Amino acid sequence: MTIIALGINHKSAPVNLREKVAFSPDKLAHALQSCPQYTGAKQVVILSTCNRTEVYIKAKQPEDADKLCQWLADFHQTDYEIINKHSYVKHGDDAINHLMRVACGLDSLIIGEPQILGQVKQAYTESKNAGKISAEFEKLFQSTFSIAKKVRTDTEIGANAVSVAFAAVQLAKQIFSKLTHSNVLLIGAGETIELVAKHLVDAETKSITVANRTLSRASKLAQSLNGTAITISQIPEHLVQADIVISSTASSLPLIGQGTVATALKARKHKPMLLIDLAVPRDIEHEVGELDDAYLYTVDDLQNIVEQNVANREIAAQQAEHMISKMVVGYGFWQQHYQNIDLIKNYREKAEQTRDDALQRALKQIDDGIAPDEAMKELAFKLTQAMLHGPTKALQHASKLPDDNNLNFLAKALGLQGTVKRETGKE
Repeated sequence: MTIIALGINHKSAPVNLREKVAFSPDKLAHALQSCPQYTGAKQVVILSTCNRTEVYIKAKQPEDADKLCQWLADFHQTDYEIINKHSYVKHGDDAINHLMRVACGLDSLIIGEPQILGQVKQAYTESKNAGKISAEFEKLFQSTFSIAKKVRTDTEIGANAVSVAFAAVQLAKQIFSKLTHSNVLLIGAGETIELVAKHLVDAETKSITVANRTLSRASKLAQSLNGTAITISQIPEHLVQADIVISSTASSLPLIGQGTVATALKARKHKPMLLIDLAVPRDIEHEVGELDDAYLYTVDDLQNIVEQNVANREIAAQQAEHMISKMVVGYGFWQQHYQNIDLIKNYREKAEQTRDDALQRALKQIDDGIAPDEAMKELAFKLTQAMLHGPTKALQHASKLPDDNNLNFLAKALGLQGTVKRETGKE
């Protein structure tokens, strides 16, 4: 029995293939029933995100990975050879290590991104609800969640911003502590500003105003943020209320000049204003940074922060790798013990069966007229013989081996006193 992980991710396959093999919520329940029928695996977990599709199974043999690949191709009506070419397969400890790395964000497009842990937990929950998780996968995934939490707590893997949009909001939070009392003016409505807006919402920002050349586009974004939309020409009158200004447009000329900001600061009674210019060419005149109470940061300033943060995450990732390796070893010990439980159970069942057979034989002898004390003597003899047969054979075998370790271990296990010492002959 072995754990197999079959996956396709952003590193192994183009987006069009990742789209084909993704499991939508309405197909996942069927897939969790279909996969065991095809592969023979009793335990199955399917992880499907925008950047990866991975299937984890408890397989009878390593060769079942090919069955799993064939099932994935058949389920999504995709050519097997294409799946095989763009997928990766991991077995045993490598599969366990991979799962834990995924949950910790070490295999993500952005190292340390936190969303993946929630997605792994959701995949586990779906499988458990479908009855596809037993003791070994239960222990595996609980160990995975535990190490992911420990990595996030004990390292700096998720502490620093690694995107310009996130860095902008992190900078604002550092300056204003909390954004629950801050009014933010966003200039532009493109992808970067959308990402900034998402992080602002997560930070529970007091209010967000979106300014754009096209009011309809500003309105669309503002509506999703429960904010206000204005045109570029309305910026001066709204600048007075803005504690934070974040701009990213495709304008060839600056949209905000030193004079406009100076007027706003005067109206604000020189209450500090943070301005973050993410545009190239710049949206905000660099002279704005010369004003008292105006704190101007450019995309280059943030990029330097991001690069340092990426380096910090790489260091944290190395620490996480070490922690994961220790957890994999720990799970291996547990798994070995769990698998040995069946061996112990079988041994006890065999002993109990021997006892029951001997007892039934003795009772039958008594029923047939044999004296009870004679029947009991034979019962004791038979049980002693049965009890000694296996250990005697093992001792005889161990005594023939050149190394005394096995013999000493057996002697200790059987409660025999002393250590075996062999006489060494002299030539």
